[in-house]
Amino acid sequence: MAIQKMRINQIFLLNLASVFTILSLLSLSISTVAAPVGVCYGLEASNLPPTSAVVHLLQANGISWIRIFNPDPEALASFSGTGIQLMIGVPNEILPTLANGTVSASLIWLESNIFSLIPPSQVRYLAVGNEVLVNNPSYTQFLVPAILNLYRALHELGLADAIKISSPHAAAVLSESYPPSAGAFDLSLTPVMVPLLKFLSETQSPLMVNVYPFFSYVNNHQYVTLDYALFRSSAVEIDRDLEYRNMFDATIDAFVYAMEREGYPRIPVVVTETGWPTDGGYGAGAGNALDYNRNVVMRTKGNIGTPKRPGVGVEVFLFDLFDENGKTGVEFEKHFGIFGVNGIKAYDISFI
Repeated sequence: MAIQKMRINQIFLLNLASVFTILSLLSLSISTVAAPVGVCYGLEASNLPPTSAVVHLLQANGISWIRIFNPDPEALASFSGTGIQLMIGVPNEILPTLANGTVSASLIWLESNIFSLIPPSQVRYLAVGNEVLVNNPSYTQFLVPAILNLYRALHELGLADAIKISSPHAAAVLSESYPPSAGAFDLSLTPVMVPLLKFLSETQSPLMVNVYPFFSYVNNHQYVTLDYALFRSSAVEIDRDLEYRNMFDATIDAFVYAMEREGYPRIPVVVTETGWPTDGGYGAGAGNALDYNRNVVMRTKGNIGTPKRPGVGVEVFLFDLFDENGKTGVEFEKHFGIFGVNGIKAYDISFI
């Protein structure tokens, strides 16, 4: 009888251990903390409010994550001590200097241009370059070496785990994106993309992507419907038994499949820019911008994830805080602002 009781107790303990193991695994894959929603703070305008007023605007609207495209001294000094978390851009034009210099030179650059103005605890990401491979290819050869030197400099400062380094990419780095399972990087870019993915995997850093369903709709409206771009589609597209109802998810998953093809299936994705213009062209408008950005915020804060990675929240930075009248190119490029320069929202969106 004693032996039988012992066996029953052993079985009970084994089953209990199995339950705790399963619960532990589930806790790793399902996060109860909402993925953050940030906003891009572009400075290509002649009528922007002072950065002190911008800080107040952000705090009043519950926005605690910001992306700035270069280490602007005034902006960094204003954000210092506020608790606002930053993604700070390293400008394309500085990449050759960082790539060809020493680790010590990168360390001096970081301390002079960033950490002398804002505490490291407020810096979440360094975004090295922006859309280099597609829109600024002359800097391509410098991208990964610059990233490596900056990483080694952060390591010397004891910040390599706290501050993640990556580089934002345009969707055009994909040679195939439809259906999402066909996602593949442009072969001409793989000599740079593969070493970059290796670095991201080894340092547990994200692939940064700029995702604009607006552009997909405007440039391919015979194939991409407005409702599919705005999360309003009732139609379902099936790809490998996964259901797609919007362009945003399809684009992110195309990147996920592309990374899988190169042997990197577990790198997270951060959307460093996404948004919808309120004016300036076909499909633009405050109503459409509200529908798009509101859905992005809702899905992000709800950790909805994508069909390929359900329940895995995707960090997002909405573009843009204000309209930027200094931007060149197509007129709608100037009209992505969520707020007017007077601080009034262009449409009624909530970040809380």
